[in-house]
Amino acid sequence: MTPHALCWLWPIFFYLLGSFPTGYLMGKSRGVDVRQHGSGNIGATNVGRVLGRNWGFAAFGCDFAKGFIALFLLRIYAFPGEISWSVEVLLVVCGIAAILGHNYTPWLGFKGGKGVATSAGVLGALVPAALVICFCIWAIEVLTLRFVSLGSILAALALPVVTWLLYPREWVFFGLALLICVLVVWSHRSNIRRLAAGTESRLGSKLEKPDDA
Repeated sequence: MTPHALCWLWPIFFYLLGSFPTGYLMGKSRGVDVRQHGSGNIGATNVGRVLGRNWGFAAFGCDFAKGFIALFLLRIYAFPGEISWSVEVLLVVCGIAAILGHNYTPWLGFKGGKGVATSAGVLGALVPAALVICFCIWAIEVLTLRFVSLGSILAALALPVVTWLLYPREWVFFGLALLICVLVVWSHRSNIRRLAAGTESRLGSKLEKPDDA
């Protein structure tokens, strides 16, 4: 099935959807600007450290939903059955638009989160098996070494390989996985510097500058 020409306007919708700054708004509802605390990031990890664990879970869930719900519904209802290469490209572009909206939200001066939760939502809609494997990699690292940032980086690095193995010959999805890997690692460059310097904080620590998912 080939998408209608007007369907290529959908990435604009997905960008605006992804740009909704849920973590920032959660902080404002509590009278706190999360950008002024911790790492200054509006992602789930910093929200959890500033507002509490439950708020962090809520922020992660909302950011995940920004990448998952609309894209999943689009795939299931707009293009039921076997999807063509052009439809896969459209879905991937929409997913990338949602991630970029989260990372570079126009409502906060094009400064947003680090895209892990929203990327996970996109992967859940398009390549769920790869998401499960990468989540396990993230969870193992966080439960053992307790670095949220390192877990996110390792999961991102594994993503292209896992996607290629689980979805062979799906070049469009492999390209998505590769781009998400680059975006996640790039957004964590400050965490990488702190990890190399031995100053990155662990999950549960309140003494150091927090790491972000």
